[in-house]
Amino acid sequence: MTTGRLEAFSDGVLAIIITIMVLELKVPHGDDFHSISLLLPKILNYILSFIYVGVYWNNHHHLFQAITKINGAILWANLHLLFWLSLLPVATGWMGEHYTDEAPVAIYGAILLLCSIAFAMVEKAALKFEGKESNLAKSLGNQRKELISVVGYLLGIGSTIVYPQMGIAVYFLIALMWIIPDKRIEKILT
Repeated sequence: MTTGRLEAFSDGVLAIIITIMVLELKVPHGDDFHSISLLLPKILNYILSFIYVGVYWNNHHHLFQAITKINGAILWANLHLLFWLSLLPVATGWMGEHYTDEAPVAIYGAILLLCSIAFAMVEKAALKFEGKESNLAKSLGNQRKELISVVGYLLGIGSTIVYPQMGIAVYFLIALMWIIPDKRIEKILT
């Protein structure tokens, strides 16, 4: 099987996730800047989640440019990733309303961690199917950013016990790290 249908389906799901997140932002009740300032935590949380969805979309796109064919294991691994990503709108809304509370910030981090693990599972399934000599295998050698992310999510989740905003700061720093494009796959393909 080729990757076209999987990519199109994934793109559609990610577009719906972003749409759901933005629909959770409500119009301010007043007509002044103070009214919008009351929504600032929700807006900032939306921006953080939008960045994460964008990072996953970008990396998913690059990954599937290096994959030549797919099998059932890759399809299921991809659905597993989409499942965790589809929980981001709920976690985003909850953390946006309760950004000073431990549980919403920790759950948000747990979902980010599970998204990261699920993406690694897609990579692993693709590597197994493509083989050790494939372009994909050559491009995914160093996975330092992935390891830093997992450790960071665990630290962020743990820090919510002390100070929830510390967890949010950690999640933000991880997102910033991933905004810098990952050139591993592009280098192999060009």
